Amino acid sequence: MTTLDVESVQAFVMVAELQSFTRAAETLGTTQAAISVKLKRLEDRLGFRLIERTPRRVRPSAKGAAFLCAAREFIAAHERAVAGLSATPRRLALGFIDHVAGAEFPGLLSRLHAHDPALVIEVRIDVARNLLAAYDKGALDAVIVRCEDDRRQGEVLTEEHLGWFAAPGFTRAQNEPLRLASFAPTCAERIMATRALDTAGIAWTETFVGGGMPAIVAAVSAGLAVAPLTHRVAPAGLVEVSEQLGLPRLPSSNIVLHTTLTDARSRAALRILATAFREHRVS
Repeated sequence: MTTLDVESVQAFVMVAELQSFTRAAETLGTTQAAISVKLKRLEDRLGFRLIERTPRRVRPSAKGAAFLCAAREFIAAHERAVAGLSATPRRLALGFIDHVAGAEFPGLLSRLHAHDPALVIEVRIDVARNLLAAYDKGALDAVIVRCEDDRRQGEVLTEEHLGWFAAPGFTRAQNEPLRLASFAPTCAERIMATRALDTAGIAWTETFVGGGMPAIVAAVSAGLAVAPLTHRVAPAGLVEVSEQLGLPRLPSSNIVLHTTLTDARSRAALRILATAFREHRVS
């Protein structure tokens, strides 16, 4: 009977997810050499290669990719068992900007809870500026925001692509300003969108301002306006109308995780979070 070593499986999962021995070692608080030893031990036990490594790329082998899902479940089950030994709840305060809380958001939170039942998750959804201010004051343990400044400690989770979305059949008269539904004046998405319109010489007017993502989506779905949305959060039923309306291309930007947490259990929960965003990357 083949038995699996938790630390070896954990090393494999980290290398496979981060596609880097260096980042896996940093995340697990160990060395690249130790990661290599654990991975080799697991490969010897299973009887096949899990990771393909070249000078330019690290990625799971075909059998490694097939084993990855089971490996994640193995680690999650182990951590749930360990968490069950302690009845002491732990608080994890997370901040997200609207544009990253897509359709997978409820499932992501459920996944965190299933991973660690003793985790008390507090969530705040706001504009990046407010979230970063709360994070700097210690009110939030981690925030996921669009990269807007020169902070260097953040971990890039994915690249987000903004587009112009509207209800099917939305039209704009030739001499009519573009009707825009947007977030608060300080919101990065609004700033990028209005700057792009101004640069392209396209007249615009805001027919709906603020109210958060649900209100913006409702206004666009009703055919009242166009909104700059990421492909991640644009709901089914809306269509991308950049080419149709001759609107300027909107810039892409990185979505970044900021945290100063260092304890193993919190870092494990944040790995679940980071992995979920990478799994739901949208081109």
